[in-house]
Amino acid sequence: MEDKLYTVADAAKILGCSKPIVYELINKGLLRALKLGHLKIRRITLESFMANYDGMDLTDMNNIKPYLPENQVAS
Repeated sequence: MEDKLYTVADAAKILGCSKPIVYELINKGLLRALKLGHLKIRRITLESFMANYDGMDLTDMNNIKPYLPENQVAS
């Protein structure tokens, strides 16, 4: 299986967010990266991140919780 390295900009496009959010995810330890000149993220790491945080609200990265649509109330 081929593993590919993505830049922070690539990861932001894949995740549908901004580069500062990707940097915050990395700095908070939620997304692993390696430094080869610039930060790089493995494809498998992005896939794992998306699977692990599927259905979660990461708006406040210090208080990650399940995502509930606005018309749903937590029980």
